Amino acid sequence: MIPTGWVRGVALRATAHLQRSVRTATIPSGAGSVVLGGDVPAPPWQTIVTPARSPLAGWRGIAASLTTLLLGCVTALACTGISLRSTDGSVITARTVEWALSNADHDQLVLFPRNHAFTGQTPEGLRGMRWKGKHGFVSLMAYGQPYGPDGLNEAGLYVGMYYFPDFASYAPFVPEQRERSLSVGDLMQWMLSSFATVAEVKEKLAGVRVVNVEDPRFGGAPLPFHWKVADPTGASIVIEIVEGGQVRVYDALLGVITNSPGYDWHLTNLRNYLGMAPGSVAPVELAGRTLAPLGAGTGLRGLPGDFTPPARFVRAMALTASARPLQDGPDAVFEAFRILDSFNLTLGSTGSGDKLAKDIVSATQVTTASDLKNRVFYFHSMWDRGVRKLDLSKIDFSKISHTVLRDGASREQTVRELHVSAR
Repeated sequence: MIPTGWVRGVALRATAHLQRSVRTATIPSGAGSVVLGGDVPAPPWQTIVTPARSPLAGWRGIAASLTTLLLGCVTALACTGISLRSTDGSVITARTVEWALSNADHDQLVLFPRNHAFTGQTPEGLRGMRWKGKHGFVSLMAYGQPYGPDGLNEAGLYVGMYYFPDFASYAPFVPEQRERSLSVGDLMQWMLSSFATVAEVKEKLAGVRVVNVEDPRFGGAPLPFHWKVADPTGASIVIEIVEGGQVRVYDALLGVITNSPGYDWHLTNLRNYLGMAPGSVAPVELAGRTLAPLGAGTGLRGLPGDFTPPARFVRAMALTASARPLQDGPDAVFEAFRILDSFNLTLGSTGSGDKLAKDIVSATQVTTASDLKNRVFYFHSMWDRGVRKLDLSKIDFSKISHTVLRDGASREQTVRELHVSAR
């Protein structure tokens, strides 16, 4: 169990992160390179969601106003990621994937073999960086495209993409730099196909240039992301690209990540929640009367319960830090699913009924858990809460081809009926 005052301890660790873990990787200069830190025009997709002010006209008006304020970026990805460890050394990385525009088919998987040849996308088309993958990997898909929000490679390296609106700002595309230019999806594929550890990613990250590539195939949504990368040692980082191409790398505290604003802001915000602890507060004696807490969990009273990224970050940190002792990988996987149930986003909470997507039943379209030690990828979807898994240790990535797996794309809930036999 986590000792009393765990939030204070987490917050102090967050302060230490701000002092030691942020690293800025400046893109190496060269012919045609851009000098960072100057005036860079805001990308056309970088818009600020301003909530409309609604008069106090009853719950409907208040709810509509709060929805606009709290869930402004849920029309795209608004995800929550956590990590857990078990006593046998297993490391689990898990997350929800929210996408309220339309059905993105996130329950389909794509497999890439070893030695697969990749070419990066640029505004000029497939004319970016070229590389040959060292590791095979699996990735969720999105709208039938060969990359999506989550992936795991055969070495146990995890990479996840998380929405980062209003803060992500990629390097301007410079034709002379096309040979090391990548799109956001290419960056994920490059990391999964090329590296086995977080340390390797950090060592090579400055050698690539991530540029904005508008992609109408993704439901017309902009694609501002930041990334979480983790490996079987428990190492975990968050990569953010801001201010026209500056790369900032943070140690991911307890593996927790949500969305905007920047990771350093979230770490500082934890200090607003000092003094919380699992369990219940002690009874108080007042004028001869004992006032005992009503119900369990009063030690976490004040824990934010809304769906904004700051609230989800604090809540995810609290639930991760207070997780029960876990025996092994499968135990930790299903504990992660239980924790992430606290972050499922119903479709109706994202907007008014006449504006909701008609082809989905939940804004949380898929929830994943990756066992990095044992190389197993688990997920369940809005269509089928039954958990499916893919064991990468059983796949010979030197012999498979580039393959799409639709076996897990069930459109019917798995329900096991119980039968009673007559005596």
